[in-house]
Amino acid sequence: MHTIKTLNKISTAGLKELGDGFTVGSEVTGEDGILVRSADMHSYEIPSSLRAIARAGAGTNNIPVAACSEAGIVVFNTPGANANAVKELAVCALLVASRDVVGGSEWVRQQAEAGADVPAVVEKGKSAFTGPELLGKNLGVIGLGAVGVEVANIATKLGMTVYGYDPFLSVDHALSLSRAVHRVLDLSFLYKTCDYITLHLPLTDGTRGMLDAGSFGQMKTGVRVINLARGELVNDDDMIAALDVGKVACYVTDFPNNKITLMKNVVAIPHLGASSPESEENCAVMAVRQLRDYLENGNICNSVNLPTLQQERSGVARLCIIHRNIPNMLASVTSLLSGDGVNVENMTNKSKGEYAYTIVDVNTAIGEEAADKIRQTPGILRVRLIRG
Repeated sequence: MHTIKTLNKISTAGLKELGDGFTVGSEVTGEDGILVRSADMHSYEIPSSLRAIARAGAGTNNIPVAACSEAGIVVFNTPGANANAVKELAVCALLVASRDVVGGSEWVRQQAEAGADVPAVVEKGKSAFTGPELLGKNLGVIGLGAVGVEVANIATKLGMTVYGYDPFLSVDHALSLSRAVHRVLDLSFLYKTCDYITLHLPLTDGTRGMLDAGSFGQMKTGVRVINLARGELVNDDDMIAALDVGKVACYVTDFPNNKITLMKNVVAIPHLGASSPESEENCAVMAVRQLRDYLENGNICNSVNLPTLQQERSGVARLCIIHRNIPNMLASVTSLLSGDGVNVENMTNKSKGEYAYTIVDVNTAIGEEAADKIRQTPGILRVRLIRG
């Protein structure tokens, strides 16, 4: 029986994927797995029983990933599960960045509340809210992951000339990218060329504050910027300065704060990127399936801290070994097993940065004693034995 703790409300459709053999709830203790959305886990007291955390969403900034890696805890996310929801909001953001729909709507309401003749006032005052069409304009998409590719592709259908930048573009995402999208390797070229810039990349030490005074200095005057990825990608003080002088004509952000929200020409959205029932369901189902497969079979897919590794079950027992990516680890494991007369039927090893993961299927009914010998090997972070 596996125990799963929920730190946020998780879609019922996702929880149904667990089926029998799982105890689930927000009050459980000694949990094997955690399902989380936005809850901050950096101060969470992680139990020794915890084997995996599944985030029903793409970003994992609310999870102490480094500490989890050292403890041999797999952290999953759900890339692409919310891509359509964010793509649709990006289209909305492009439109409200161009045509001042938000400001115009507020102004009309103010006129009505003041007792004005709305139809007459609208005809006289509407020119204050006009803006350019998207057709024929240049859009720069920074980050061509699951969401960025979707946004780039649909923008071409709106008649925009699209430039995409991503130095880490994966093969799968490259194959999904429309041929009409121009891939650029020079971010400065994108800044200088585009009328609209939209961010769709993760927050890392290298991307934090990437849109700053230097970036804005390279952009066209009157550029419109959209940020549905992470608020910290933009230096707020530099954005405010750029808005003040008209360098940025409009900033649409899904990450409002007290500093940026009240600025003129800012459209602050209350973090609606993945907030659709369809998206929440998709993320929950994907997160639960990944968590269940790991707990039951040891397979890893879409982990942010460990490599993807899936191996069909064979033999009578399976060892799941999380270890440092250092020499002689496999030789040490197989030597210990062979010393006990255990035959390895199948073994797969993959690495990701400083860490590696190995699945070993054996055709001998081994016990925790064999696993304990491996646990004592320097560089081993976690060993799990799955029988049957």
